[in-house]
Amino acid sequence: MPLVTTIPAHLIKLAVAALGGLAFFWLGVPGGWLSGAAIATILWGLTRLSPTMPRHLADLAMLTSGATMGAAVTPEAIAAMGRYPLSLLVLVIGVAGISMASSLWLVFVSRWRRDDAVLASVPGALSTVMAVAIDRNASVAPIAIVQNLRLIVLIALLPSVVVLTGGGTVSGTLLGQGRATLTPGDMALVLGGGYAVGLVLARLGMAAPILLGATLVSTLGHATGWMTGVMPPILATAGLILIGVFIGDRFRGLDYATLPRTILAGLGSFTMGMGAAVAFAGVAAWVAEVSFANALVAFAPGGLEAMTILALILGLDPIYVGIHHFVRFIGIGVTVPFIVAWLQRNDPPKSESV
Repeated sequence: MPLVTTIPAHLIKLAVAALGGLAFFWLGVPGGWLSGAAIATILWGLTRLSPTMPRHLADLAMLTSGATMGAAVTPEAIAAMGRYPLSLLVLVIGVAGISMASSLWLVFVSRWRRDDAVLASVPGALSTVMAVAIDRNASVAPIAIVQNLRLIVLIALLPSVVVLTGGGTVSGTLLGQGRATLTPGDMALVLGGGYAVGLVLARLGMAAPILLGATLVSTLGHATGWMTGVMPPILATAGLILIGVFIGDRFRGLDYATLPRTILAGLGSFTMGMGAAVAFAGVAAWVAEVSFANALVAFAPGGLEAMTILALILGLDPIYVGIHHFVRFIGIGVTVPFIVAWLQRNDPPKSESV
C-alpha cells in the first residue's frame, strides 16, 4: 500500500484507539486508556480498514512505558526485593500449575491434542509460543485464538477485579499528572539510552527488549538520584494508547472462521488457568508479604508488557510484577520447546490438527 494512503489510515486507527481509551477513561474503567484502546483497535480491525501498526510506533510505546515504570523505583521498592526469592519459587511452581489446569480442560473437555493444549495454555510469551507452534507443525490458528482471547479478557476485566478487591486505585487524572516531570535532557537520556540498551537486549533474545531497556535506564537514573520526575502525563498516556493498539493488532491475521469451535475451549481453559493463578497468587502474597492485588497481577497469565503496565496504572508495584513476568517469560522460552518435542515423540502432528 502506498505511503500516502497508509498515513491517513494509521492516523484514523490511532484516533479510533484514542477515542476508545478516552471513553473508558470517562466511564471510570480501571486501566481505561489501555483497555479501551485495545478493544477499539480490535473492533476497528474487523472493518478491514485497519493497517498494522508500524514497529517504530510500538517501540515508542515501549520506551515511554519503560521510562514511566523506572520512575516508580524507590528505596522502599529496592529494599523489598529481598522478599522476592520465595515468591519467584512459588511462581515457577505456579506456571506449571496454571499450564496444567488449562491443558486438562483442552485435552479432556475440548479433545485437543496434548501438544496443542500445552502451547495454548502456556501463560504469556505469545511470540515464543507461536514460533514453537509453527516450528512443530502444531495447530497455529486455534492456539493463537486461545492465547489472544486470554490476553484481551485480562486487559478488559483484570483492572476492575483488582479495584473491586480493594487492591488498586482508579485515578481521575492522566498517568503521572500532578508529579514533577523529567527535564528535557533527562527525557532524552532515558529514551535514547533505553532504545540503545533495548537494541542490545534484542540481540540477546531478551523479552520485550525496548521496554526492558528503557526501564533499566530509568531505574538506574532514579535509583541513583541522577534524575527525578516522571514522563509528561500526555506522553505517558499516549504510550498507554499505543500499547493498547499493539495488543489489539495481535488479533490481525487470525482465522475468525475457527472462532465458533474454539471460543468455548478458550474460555474454559482461561477459567481453569485463572483459578490456579488466583490460588498461587494467594500463596505468593503471603510468603512475600505483598498485597494480594500485586501478587494477582504478577501471576495473571498475561503478557509481560501488558501486565507490568497494568500494575503501574493501578498504583501497584511495577517492579515486583515486572520481575515475575520477566522470569516467567525466560522460563517458558527455555522449557516449552523441549516439552512440546517430548509430547510429539510418539505422536507427531499431521498437517492439520484440533
